[in-house]
This record gives sequence, C-alpha cells and structure tokens, in this order.
Amino acid sequence: MIEADLSSDVIEPACPWLPPRSAFAGFRFPQEVIVVGVRWYLRYNLSYRDVEELLVERGVQVDHVTVYRWAQRFTPLLADAARFSRHSPGDRWHVDETYGKVNGIWRYVYRAVDQYGQVIDVLVSARRDAGAARRFFRRALSTLKVTPREVVTDAAPVYPGVLDELIPSAWHHVEQYANNPIEADHSQLKHRLRPMRALRTDKTAQVIIVGHAFMQNLRRGHYELAVDAPPVLRVAAAFTELAQAI
Repeated sequence: MIEADLSSDVIEPACPWLPPRSAFAGFRFPQEVIVVGVRWYLRYNLSYRDVEELLVERGVQVDHVTVYRWAQRFTPLLADAARFSRHSPGDRWHVDETYGKVNGIWRYVYRAVDQYGQVIDVLVSARRDAGAARRFFRRALSTLKVTPREVVTDAAPVYPGVLDELIPSAWHHVEQYANNPIEADHSQLKHRLRPMRALRTDKTAQVIIVGHAFMQNLRRGHYELAVDAPPVLRVAAAFTELAQAI
C-alpha cells in the first residue's frame, strides 16, 4: 500500500501578531521619566547635572551620565517621529554659519531658516568650504523634499558654485543686511550651547544641535502636534505624543 504524503496539507499555526518593540524597552527608568529628562535638557538652559538634580528632587535617583545617554539615544528618535507632522518650510532660505566648541576645538555650524523662522536644518563641520556647504544643502534637500525659490547667503565664495550645482533654479541673493534673520537666530543656539560641557565629539554635537532646532521649531508652532493643548503645555504634550510613536 502506498501511503499518501499529507505533509503539504498540514497547516502551520499562524504566528501571533506582536506590537512593535518600544524604543524604551530594556531601559531601567520608565518612559515618562526618560522623556521628561530629555525634554528638560533640550528646552531649558540646563546641563546634564542640572537635570540630574531636578529629577533627584522629585524622587528619581539618576546619574547625569544616564541623562546624557538618554539625550543621545532619544533626541534623534523623537525628532524623526515628528517629521511627518512638520509644516512644509517656506521657499526663501537664509543660510549662514556660526561657531561652537567641540572638545575644546572650534567647529562650524551650518544653519538655515526660512522666512517664517522655521529652522531648515543644521550641520556640524570641521571645515568651512565647498564640501561642507554641499553636504549641508544635500542633507536639507533630501530630508525635506522641498526646493527653495530663493537662497540668501553671505558673500562666501563657495556658495555660488554649490547652489548652481544643487539648486540651479534658485535665486542666490547676496546683499548687506539681507541675512539678518539667520544671524539673529544664531544667538538662540549660542545661548543654549553656553552651559554645555559634554560636546566631546562632532557626532554628539550634531545630535544636540539638531535637538535644539527641533525644540525651537516645536515651540514656534511648525509642527501639527498637541494642537488642542493649552500653549503653555503644548511642548510637554507633543513629547508625550511622540514617545508613544517610538
């Protein structure tokens, strides 16, 4: 007698659906504590030790190094989760470089804002040259999928060639006082960087400066987040929403 092969008729049990693993899984402290620590650090003029002290006063025994790790780990995740709610930037970009110290060495920080005060993007660079300017514009264009109609810069000689290569349709505007919006905006970043002592690498500096730009845009209303919350609670409510998404 020939036995039939029934193996093909066996129905394997379906794998149960599992929710996506939370980015907070495996951390000692609960999500709410981590989000508050990161939000305080990005929002206020605090050091990691200041955040440690504020949390300890509230009964949370945490080391400032842990707060640093939270900021480095969760700042990019929160900012990335918010990008789907971000308003489309304007078509007039003001671009300029400022300075900041990383491990005691001066670094250039490329920044851009649009005509509505939204920070377009930031880039920390060891050099101020065509290569750095090209990286900055490529990063901004690929992230936002928006092409500006006008780009305002200072008279640095690297910009015309880079803009002709990457954004040939944009009007490159160079005029005295035309770039005052971005130059004035630099002061917000410099004020935030002053109490910081933990910018030891270009990578950590990039994370924190991007986080500052994210917080600045959130406070200025450039995200559709926590729109029903009272203005004084909007940032906190937005962070709570974003924490659920990661």
